Parts: sequence; structure tokens; C-alpha cells
Amino acid sequence: MSIRIPSRRLGQPALKALRQPSSTHWNSTSHITRRHISNPFRRKTDEDANQKPLDISNPLLEKYLESKKQAEKKGGTPRPEPQPPTLPSKSIFSMEKPSKQEEEDMQERQDAELMALKLDPDPASRRRWERKMVIRGVRRRGRLTAPQKLMRTERQSLYKSPFLATSVKKLTKVVNQIAGKTVEEALVQLRFSKKKVAQDVFKGLEIARDEAIAGRGMGLGARNGEKGKGTEIELNNGKKKIVHDQMEMYVDQAWVGKGEYDMSPEYRARGRVNMLTHKSTSFSILLKEEATRMRISDEIKKKRENRKLWVALPDRPITAQRQYCLW
Repeated sequence: MSIRIPSRRLGQPALKALRQPSSTHWNSTSHITRRHISNPFRRKTDEDANQKPLDISNPLLEKYLESKKQAEKKGGTPRPEPQPPTLPSKSIFSMEKPSKQEEEDMQERQDAELMALKLDPDPASRRRWERKMVIRGVRRRGRLTAPQKLMRTERQSLYKSPFLATSVKKLTKVVNQIAGKTVEEALVQLRFSKKKVAQDVFKGLEIARDEAIAGRGMGLGARNGEKGKGTEIELNNGKKKIVHDQMEMYVDQAWVGKGEYDMSPEYRARGRVNMLTHKSTSFSILLKEEATRMRISDEIKKKRENRKLWVALPDRPITAQRQYCLW
């Protein structure tokens, strides 16, 4: 092997060659910062002895941190409560403090104003309606009509379901099964029904029952839950039924109504599009108590007892008499 060294380098002394870089080409390495190593064993000078350590303590911060630790130990950060402004009693700007009764009256008025937004949204129409009812009562001399007496003596509850994704025909078959049955019997019928929509009717009937109990006080029964002596009643269809609790709820009416419908496209071959109709239906349930059926049964019996006896040849006057025969 042969080493290629410039002739000018051969003529230089060896020490000078060591001090110079071994390569004559440009070195493109990045510059690396160097830190000087401090000597911890160096002697301290007089300047170092005269320097004082910096005081970085903050008494306000230390006091705040100490109070925060104590508050956390006690169980919570104390919050300053807003205090009402105080003025001397002799000042002309001071206000008299309301009494306890005045504060309660003010709170009741505020509650009534807030509740009136929902309970009485149109007071003018309400006053006109009340005036109309008073005039009607004066004209009738306080006498009530038969429907008004029934509304005051008998309780009922109406429930309407949201729209269901089914047709009127399918829902009518299920609703007709529960009409005329007690609530418990209707729930049993819906629970074991094979119809898909029967589960929605089951949930709706449960909601209707709960609303009737909570809102109307229906179906509470006797105080101790004891069943009384059975009473035989006659239904509209002529069947007999024994009633043990006159407050037991039953489904008086159940009907179905059409709802909204949506349209969606069905894309077919050759660019044809069929529009599909998605129907929706709702059902309504009217719940009443067995006391209503007992009253209807008594009315049927009285009507049967008061009807006239049928006779084959009734005694009635002869009409259209002529002097001669008409044949």
C-alpha cells in the first residue's frame, strides 16, 4: 500500500503536523455546544464570602397554603357568604326589615305568579268562561244535568298512546280483545298474545292504570284490601258478572285512530321508483270503575220492570170508517 501525502507536509516538523487537522476537506458536522466543568473543590474567594443568599420566601403564599391545608382537614374549603348591606337604623336610606309573615306572603305570591304561567296561561278567557258558567247556573237555578251528576259521582281516566308503526287493522284486532275486561284480565291477555303490537299495548295499558291511580284516585279498593260480598250485575251484552270490589278498574272503551304517515322511495329496475307508505296508528283507552257498571245494570233492570205488558190485540179506536165496504 502506498500513502498519498503532499510534499509540503513532509517538509514540516512532526509537532506542527499534529496541531493541524488531518483532513483538508470541509467538515459539515453540526456544532455541538460544550459545557465547562466546574470544580467543586476550588477555594472560596473573598467575593464569595461577602455574597448573601437570595431570600425567595413569600409569607402571603405560605399563609394561604397553610390555611388551605387546615380547611381540607376540616372537610371543605370555606366560602365567604354574601352579607346583606347594613346601614344604621337612623339613616334615611335604611329600609325596614320585613317580618316573617310578610316574607311568607311574598314567597306565596312569587310562587303563584310562576305557577300561573302553566296553570293559568290565559286569565281573560278563564274569567269569561267562569262568568258564562255562573250565568248558566243561575238560569237553571242550580239544577244539574244527568251527565254533570255522573261526572261528579263517577271517576274515569282517558289515555292516548303515541303513534305506533303499525296499521289500523292490525291494532284493532288487539284492542278489541281488551275492551270490556278488567285491567288485570286485559294485561294477562296482552302478555300471552302472539301479536307484535300487543307488547306496545301492554305498556300503554300499564301507563294508563298508573295515571288513573295517581291522578284520579281510581282502583284503590277498601282500606284493608278486603273484598266485599259479591254482587251480580248484568252487562250490556246480556252476560252476568259478579263484582266483589266496586272500585276495581275496567276498560270501558278502547278504540284506534289513524296517525301520520311517511313516504320512502323503492328503486326498481329500468329506472322505476315506487313510493312506499309507512303508516302509524295510535290507540285510546277509557278506564272506569265497576261502580259505573253496577249503575248501568240497575238502569237495565228498572227499564225492564217498567215496560208495558205486550198484548196480542190492543184496544184501540177504529179509524177510516166507511158507509159501504171497500172491496
